Amino acid sequence: MMCIPELFICPISLELFKDPVTLCTGLTYDRSSIQQWLAAGNLTCPVTMQKLDDPITMVPNHTLRHLITQWLQMGSQTQNSNHSDDHCLLETTTTDSLASLKHVLESREFAFENKVQALEKISSSPSTHYLLLQLGYLPLLLELVFGLVPEARVLLISEEYYYIKFVELALSRVLILLPLGGGFEPLDILKEESKLSSFEALLAGGSAFIRINLCRLIEAVSASESSSSSTKGLRVVLGKNQGILTQLVQLILHQSDLEEEAADAAIRAVSALSSFEDNIESLVRNGMLNGLVTYITRTEKRERSLAPLATAIIERLLGVESGKEELLNSNNNNGTGGNGIHALVKMVFRVSWSNVDDDHEHHRGSESAVTSLLIVCNDSLSAREEAISAGVLTQLLLLMQSQCGNSTKAKARMLLKLLRTKWSQDSKQLISMV
Repeated sequence: MMCIPELFICPISLELFKDPVTLCTGLTYDRSSIQQWLAAGNLTCPVTMQKLDDPITMVPNHTLRHLITQWLQMGSQTQNSNHSDDHCLLETTTTDSLASLKHVLESREFAFENKVQALEKISSSPSTHYLLLQLGYLPLLLELVFGLVPEARVLLISEEYYYIKFVELALSRVLILLPLGGGFEPLDILKEESKLSSFEALLAGGSAFIRINLCRLIEAVSASESSSSSTKGLRVVLGKNQGILTQLVQLILHQSDLEEEAADAAIRAVSALSSFEDNIESLVRNGMLNGLVTYITRTEKRERSLAPLATAIIERLLGVESGKEELLNSNNNNGTGGNGIHALVKMVFRVSWSNVDDDHEHHRGSESAVTSLLIVCNDSLSAREEAISAGVLTQLLLLMQSQCGNSTKAKARMLLKLLRTKWSQDSKQLISMV
């Protein structure tokens, strides 16, 4: 008889999953079992007792279903070969092996070289990932990555290489396990001041691979559809931390071609953070507009870049008064005010985009640029003058002759009308003052 892995058993029926679905709490149940639970008038998650959202959503867990199908096929082949106990033995061996490797990671008796070797021995198969979750690898890896930074500062040079390698491997595994774990609660350790400081230190001084994965971690948390109070709180913690935001700006400002992947990862992280209104003011306050404008200007000649996404972020930041003031007034202190308007004007229509496959993406960049110019030009004569001198009229005419969407063209017409009307009014006002 086959031994059913605990991960494949529904917490309600205690039987093998037939149609696994995941709730907003991150827990998975068999569809028929959870439907009976809800039909009985229960409005909470059976395991966590957390109140469920209304309307209640059930997301099919295709990964788990696929794993169960593979497991059943393996079991069938094993039984047909008259080796009914082999699968149980294989699973027990795998579990024991992972438990042994976990001991290496946990124990302070083993050096980072040994911990690197332990992580490298773990396979990347989906079934292994679920076993890792079951054995508690996710919270362990997070604790090791963000809990050992103070100790790493006094490592010998010979040990430092293996420490960096360990963090790289651990973060890669964390990014794989997080979506499978059903929630971001393990990341609550980042709400601890010491762990958040470690996050900041790694983002500032880690290898390029470490910094890229930390950006991906921020993106994963901020882009999550989870509505739990824990996840919302973590988004705010990350979005308001001055040190982390400063490091993201520094990544975006890097000019070396070797750093472009890290800059792109930072852009995606900032985009996810900026999707929450509570984070907008802190993003502006920590110099994000300057970073985004510099990125757009620097990547002008790159056929493929995240300039459209950076422009969309600028549009969000201009939704607050401080954002508009930063774009208009920064010319007085660091020389980027005019550059900001120029960058937006260039984003209205880029000839190089004719070679880019993703039409939707660059059309979105055009629309964000036009919208941003509408915002800043509406009440600012200097912004209008700057935009016109930068060639916005030609850019708008080219855009309207392109294959952009109706929404983008409508906004382009609005901006042309605004510039024409405002320019006429401003000219009359200046003449009357002479």
